[in-house]
Amino acid sequence: MPIPLTAPQVLDREFLQLRAKLLELAAGLDRIDRASGDVETDPRLGQIEQALEVLSSGEPGRAEQVQMIFSLAFDEKWRETFELRQRG
Repeated sequence: MPIPLTAPQVLDREFLQLRAKLLELAAGLDRIDRASGDVETDPRLGQIEQALEVLSSGEPGRAEQVQMIFSLAFDEKWRETFELRQRG
């Protein structure tokens, strides 16, 4: 059975990849800021802002919380919505 990594070991392993993703996010937001037009009322920007708040909260379960921000509510009639028939 493998021995779990310590927090410093995980940080050592993940730091560069996390840094790159944060820089990519910052660059995308900068491009939006520099572009013409207004997206302040676009719900997608609101989702991004919510996700950033979750990430900066420091609370456990951030991945699940961010996933839920970008997820649709469950629709019991999803098969009908997507015109899928049950096999059987």
